[in-house]
Order: sequence, then structure tokens, then C-alpha cells
Amino acid sequence: MPVMDTYAPGTFCWADLGSPDAAAAKRFYTTLFGWTAEDRPMGPDTFYTMLTLDGRSVAALYQQEPAPAGTPPQWLSYISVGSVNESAQRAKELGGSVLMDPFDVLDVGRMAMVQDPTGAVVALWEPRRHVGAGLAGEPNAICWNELATTDTGRAGAFYTSLFGWDTETLPMGNETYTTFVDSGGPRGGMTAIPPDRGPVPPHWRIYFAVADCDGQTTLAQSLGGAVRFPPTEAAGVGRYAVLSDPLGADFAVIQLFPAAERTTG
Repeated sequence: MPVMDTYAPGTFCWADLGSPDAAAAKRFYTTLFGWTAEDRPMGPDTFYTMLTLDGRSVAALYQQEPAPAGTPPQWLSYISVGSVNESAQRAKELGGSVLMDPFDVLDVGRMAMVQDPTGAVVALWEPRRHVGAGLAGEPNAICWNELATTDTGRAGAFYTSLFGWDTETLPMGNETYTTFVDSGGPRGGMTAIPPDRGPVPPHWRIYFAVADCDGQTTLAQSLGGAVRFPPTEAAGVGRYAVLSDPLGADFAVIQLFPAAERTTG
């Protein structure tokens, strides 16, 4: 399965979780996915915990600063870019907002945090010493990133212009699923938030590949997690579920069909 040493610009490359209880989050995810945790000092009594699988980084987590009441913790997806400064400026020109101005992260890279015109947040990453996850697309590693938004037209125009992506759509039941693609292949997905879902804010969701969706869902529950959407088959793709950790951060797991049996992504 893919060992990653570089990411082309416009490719999702990393993810981290800010949690109000980093110790509890660490216990949950290391048990759920078999990850090893390595705390790296960021300052006095603060750490950035690298989560690794087979000696290669797959994601990270850290202690979240106090957030406004009612704000749940959330996984943050990172997209590799050639220049964070240029991409952040372009995001503003396209109607997005820069929530965190470009800054250097020691000597490992340069980042910014942007919000698309519909409200979803994503990070821009200009790699230096850290290119991103060392493993992707295999069980217990990130395999997909998906945008849920209230305005697919506006969001699609923003991301295709910002990253040079194209879009492909196909029907999924009564809905339409959009895949962002470029010359390197599929980059991410997009779905519309149904009006009957209530006030769900637009967001990017991370999918972790697993060998057994139902088994992983049961394990997550036993560890104090919750099931937001039960295991369900996505035709031509795999069997997936949407879960949350004990602190409330959402993520998805998916048991992918063999590549020869897939019809998308």
C-alpha cells in the first residue's frame, strides 16, 4: 500500500486533531487504529503528538486551546501547495477568508488556514522537512477527504479555481456526488447538506480506511465513541460509517472494496 514521500500541489497531505482532552483522544485513537503516539514538545507543557503506523506518520493531535462554548473539536485537513502565501491570497480573491495568516512551523513547513465561501475550513501546507503523512490509503490510515456543504456550486467553483481541480459527478440514490480530480487522479469528494439535516455547518470530513467497518464501529463504541451514521454500503466504493470520538470529533471509517470492484475514487 502507498508509502508517501511527496505530495503534488493540490493533494490532501496531512490531518491533525485539536482536542480538549488530548490524553483521552490519544487513548481512543491509538486503541482504535493501532497507532503509536509520540509526544513532541511545542513549548512549555505543550505537545504535538505524532501518530504513527509501522514507523510512519499518519496524523497528529494536540491539546486544544479553550474554544467558544458549543464548538466541538474537529479534524483539520491539510492540502499541499507550492506557495502558502500565494494560495492564501488567491483564496481571498475567490471569496474565501484567511482565518490564520501564513506562518512558518519551525523548519517543517509553512501553513495557513482558510475558510471557503460556504464556511468549511481547510489548511494549506507548503512542505519543507515534513511533506505530510508517510502512509495513505491503507487500513488505519487516511484514504479520503470529503466536503459537506450547503452550496456545492459555490464551493466547487472556489476549490477548482484555487487548486486547479476539475469535477466529476455521478448520481448516488436521490443525490449527486461530486469528485474533485486533476491529472493525478481523484483528490476529494463533495456532497450537499440536505435541508432536513438542520443547521449543520459546512465541513471537511476525514475517512480512515479499515479492514472491517462493522468491527471498527463496534470497537469505537466500546471505547466511548458514538455512531453518527451506521455502517452502510456505498455502491461501487465500500462499506462506511460516520463516528465520533468521546470528545465529539467526527470522522469516518470505510472498508474499501478491492480496486477492481470500485467504480469511483
